[in-house]
Amino acid sequence: MGDATSFVPLTSQKAHRLKGPRMQIDSFDDILEHKIRARLAEFEPVSVTRPDLRQAAVAIIVMQNPDTGAPSIVLTLRPATMNRHAGQYALPGGRLDAGETQAGAALREVREEVGLSLQEADILGQLDDFETCSGFRITPFVLWGGSGQVLDPDPTEVEAVFFVPFTELNSPDIPQMHAWQTGEKPVPSAYIPTLGHNIFAPTAAMLFQFREIALRGKATRVSDFEQPSFTWS
Repeated sequence: MGDATSFVPLTSQKAHRLKGPRMQIDSFDDILEHKIRARLAEFEPVSVTRPDLRQAAVAIIVMQNPDTGAPSIVLTLRPATMNRHAGQYALPGGRLDAGETQAGAALREVREEVGLSLQEADILGQLDDFETCSGFRITPFVLWGGSGQVLDPDPTEVEAVFFVPFTELNSPDIPQMHAWQTGEKPVPSAYIPTLGHNIFAPTAAMLFQFREIALRGKATRVSDFEQPSFTWS
């Protein structure tokens, strides 16, 4: 956090309303799946086309918390022993293999990192590509993980798995916008009580966009969000 200057609230972007059905975020059922899929079907994701960027994909997995029954998103904590982004909270995901599609990479990474085997039919939709300061184009996919699934995380890639409830994502305190000395763009963060920590962009930006589109029906863009310098390498 040493690169932070002053944490000055900044104005979020305007967004137009989507036409999907009204969302109830406290019940996990087929209706929830249908509503999220409908919202994402109406949203038109923006693709980043810069050829110099390496391609990666991440998964925003919608699952029922096995302990509380709450609709939740799966987040992981990366081990401190990893070479890149050690000790950071992250969505399951990674680089594309040769000849692999973005969707295929997201499904593979979910299987490898948390032991959850999902199919293309489980993809609810896609968010905007996110261009990172470390030279990646990240494509986020929203996946339906369902209920009753048992996760089996790979300890070499995942230190811990967390189920972040929709009610926490829907907090009016998310996001907090900060000024950072590395640039003029706002840096979003989100305090997640389940984690007991703040998370920052890119993960915070993608979760914010998911929240705005899927839970609130607002076609919000996040391309003008910056990332703190500790996420660059």
